[in-house]
Amino acid sequence: MNLSTIKSPGVYIDEENAFSNTVIPVQTAVPAFIGYTPRADYEGKSYFNVAQKITSFSDFQAIYCLPNPSAPSAPAKQYNPQYYIVKQVSQPQNGDCISINDSNYSIVPDPNTIYYLYNSIRLFYENGGGDAYIVSVGKYGSPSGSPINTGEQIVNPNVKLNELTNGLAVLKCELEPTMYICPEATLLSVDNNATLMQEMLIQNTEMQTSISIFDIIGARNPDPIKYMNDIETFRTATGSKGLCYGTAYYPFVGTTIMQDTDLDYTNLFGGDIQQLATLINPEGNSNSTLTAIIDAIKEGNISSQQANNALKNSSKTYATIMKHVLADANVLPASGGIAGVITTIDNQEGVWYSPANTSIVGVCSLPINLSESQQADLNVDVVSGKSINAIRSFPGIGILIWGARTLDGNSQDWRYIAVRRTITFIEQSSKFACSSYVFQPNDKNTWESIKTVLGNFLNNLWKQGGLQGATASDAFSVQCGLGTTMTSEDILNGILRVVINVAIVHPAEYITIEFQVQMAES
Repeated sequence: MNLSTIKSPGVYIDEENAFSNTVIPVQTAVPAFIGYTPRADYEGKSYFNVAQKITSFSDFQAIYCLPNPSAPSAPAKQYNPQYYIVKQVSQPQNGDCISINDSNYSIVPDPNTIYYLYNSIRLFYENGGGDAYIVSVGKYGSPSGSPINTGEQIVNPNVKLNELTNGLAVLKCELEPTMYICPEATLLSVDNNATLMQEMLIQNTEMQTSISIFDIIGARNPDPIKYMNDIETFRTATGSKGLCYGTAYYPFVGTTIMQDTDLDYTNLFGGDIQQLATLINPEGNSNSTLTAIIDAIKEGNISSQQANNALKNSSKTYATIMKHVLADANVLPASGGIAGVITTIDNQEGVWYSPANTSIVGVCSLPINLSESQQADLNVDVVSGKSINAIRSFPGIGILIWGARTLDGNSQDWRYIAVRRTITFIEQSSKFACSSYVFQPNDKNTWESIKTVLGNFLNNLWKQGGLQGATASDAFSVQCGLGTTMTSEDILNGILRVVINVAIVHPAEYITIEFQVQMAES
């Protein structure tokens, strides 16, 4: 209360604040997914190219998934990849291959029908995901009606660079997301993928609020001998800017996200039942039961779900084909699952814990099993310093995330993901806390208040284990004042400068145990 404003006698009450302001910690695990969805509308409003926050997979379904028809009809297919069974002269070196009637056949997709966002969201929530932002840049495009060549990388012409970069630009207005994820970036050409990744890193650098989690072209079906060519291509493609804000994982992961009921005969040959019939029920060696099922499908006298079950029961060849198709459709970029793992670790432990030495729920296989020596070339790169985090299978243990580095592997400051994310957490929490002091008098009272507020926040962080040091003074320091962080000219120019020093916890990446042999003693 300003006593100079009191004009009349009486009793006046002046309430004084007993406690200083506090720092409200920002959320650390809020991914933003950019890509293509079955639809993007809710109650008549379009959500294309809108950064929409969701809190559960049910939210995602309500806005971005096709509505299910009423029972007893089967649920709508949210993702409908198309595959072709192509006869080969000899067994191919790469890609999935099966034997039918003593001939080799490759199972190859129509590239125009391959998308990753929908299943990546499912993998994210299966691994403990929570709040997330979705930027849908468009619906699925039309199929091409033909497969890719066996062993080729999938490039989907319906996935366009300009649409993904426009979706990325939408996030410039959002401060809450802490991870950028674009699973379908690997469906671009190598050059377009490079442009997108570099733009993501530049935006991360400018906003200083998030990191980008990258997948690698070629990691879906890696060549066991020449896989390092894909790694070198990726390292060249990421450029040199903002590397501490990027992290990459290799290879893709085989999942159990899609189930038997998600795919049927309509996912083969573009739904042409006659081409399938020629393969599983050839003339001269036909099966009467199969012939009746196929005729019922052609005449529309049977539902797709009933027909699919009947075909599986009547034809081992068909059941084998669908098993391989399902396995191929379940190979996904790891980024969605990694985002879920990061969310779980942040919630259970803290942002300063590395998202490594843990499994990804729903992952059952890998397209390549890396050895320790093979990972060495991914983890440490002498020339570029761009580290790639490996996902490895260990006998008796399972599949684990076995890396915790950013792309800036040569930097002592920003080598580790946990360090980068912890600093971002401290920076953004401190920034929002100090915003309440804008336009306050630039004097000692304000300086001391800021030091108290930030000091309490960092002290709590130290007690939780987020900072290292035997005492609080060893873990952090906050400075603010004339002669320490500011000059008289700064004050005249309206500048209030705060300097925070923190001792960040680093992961124990290499653990060495020394043994010595000693003589026996009586």
